[in-house]
Amino acid sequence: MADTYDILVIGGGPGGYVAAIRAAQLGFKTAVVEREHLGGICLNWGCIPTKALLRSAEIFHYAENAQNYGLVIDKPKADVGDVVKRSRGVSAQLNGGVAYLMKKNKIDVIWGEAKITKAGKGGPVEVLVGKPSKPAVQPQNPVPKGVLGEGSYKAKHVIVATGARPRVLPGIEPDGDRIWTYFEAMKPSAMPKSLIVMGSGAIGIEFASFYRTMGAEVTVIELLPQILPVEDAEIAALARKRFEKQGIKILTDAKVAKVEKTGDGLAVTVEAKGGKTETLKAERLISAVGVQANSENLGLEALGVTIERGIIKADGFGQTNVEGIYAIGDVAGPPMLAHKAEHEGTICVEAIKGLHPHPMKKTQIPGCTYCQPQIASVGLTEAKAKDSGRKIKVGRFPFTANGKAIALGEPDGLVKTIFDADTGELLGAHMVGAEVTELIQGFVVAMGLETTEEDLMHTVFPHPTLSEMMHESVLDAFGRVIHT
Repeated sequence: MADTYDILVIGGGPGGYVAAIRAAQLGFKTAVVEREHLGGICLNWGCIPTKALLRSAEIFHYAENAQNYGLVIDKPKADVGDVVKRSRGVSAQLNGGVAYLMKKNKIDVIWGEAKITKAGKGGPVEVLVGKPSKPAVQPQNPVPKGVLGEGSYKAKHVIVATGARPRVLPGIEPDGDRIWTYFEAMKPSAMPKSLIVMGSGAIGIEFASFYRTMGAEVTVIELLPQILPVEDAEIAALARKRFEKQGIKILTDAKVAKVEKTGDGLAVTVEAKGGKTETLKAERLISAVGVQANSENLGLEALGVTIERGIIKADGFGQTNVEGIYAIGDVAGPPMLAHKAEHEGTICVEAIKGLHPHPMKKTQIPGCTYCQPQIASVGLTEAKAKDSGRKIKVGRFPFTANGKAIALGEPDGLVKTIFDADTGELLGAHMVGAEVTELIQGFVVAMGLETTEEDLMHTVFPHPTLSEMMHESVLDAFGRVIHT
């Protein structure tokens, strides 16, 4: 195997391995440096295994409520060990799939931890690879046969795709026992009877939904006035009502001031906006207060690469301010989503090839939260659309008026669309309800094609489907709704 490459990618997560595959497709001699596990956090400890957990919780929910569908099932029981085992198995299968894709595309995998030692001035970028500073989560240490390891490597272009890790607040450091990050929350040895979730973004809400469905008493604490802070306020408010109806306690405008270990759990002091405090008790606490980029220890500062608040600054094509060094994915800033990282990787490599791709349009990146009910969105919220100074039209259509939703036993939800009143441009779409994470892509495609309200109104949606609500929401924005 050669030690000089056209493109060397640091990080084998969604952004990194997709960039590597696209590079190989374009004829570049390519390698990936990975220190822990191919597939990154998303495949191994994020997107994929959490969805496996949530699927188990969904099946459990339906089994518990089988009588609503005319079925009789003896009281179901959850085996947390088997639930976790299934989740880990799904991740392991896909991890092996990424390794297969590397081999299929003749991409070298370099096992270790990378540091860039030289870059710029028209010469190759030099990368020193050493032993990982922590053991692999997947059983890939020692280095598998046929995989490169420690050494010095050169490349014309180096793409940094090192991802992010859970943010840690001082005084509330995870201990792997009672105070968890998503790592521990994903593989509990037993189901806690009570749980506090600190943070109500997608990660926090998904875990709150999972543990509540599985029977735990759950409290969510959010610093801001609104849960799911990046979502449209109306959608977040509807989701909150559903969560509270399920028995999740939610405290907004509140922060965790102190956490103390007790004999059998934790005493958590919560401070409200006005200064009033209360102490909550729970067996476990999940810290879900965001993530921070893995931009340290890569040698970037010494080379003059611009880093702001831990984020590597890059343009719409992944190029940093230093020749030959690029950054994509979480380490290059929000939104920190796997699909955003994958597309950035493709754009970056195609720009290197000289194919002149369009730069990333962050307003067209969908966001999905896989709780019960699901939440999905793309584009501007109603508040941000108004703040932009545009005259807007807003359409809404409720799940209660959709035949398929009623037949599914899922009549609670809303589809909301936001248009520029003058041009008909679709500015944003926001949904809460069953299967909306699968529906949102219809609006993403519409925005990408610069579809107007007229185009959407004359599109034929199949009946009976949940997607009909998308059509009706558009019609409602312009006073033409049919079924409400």
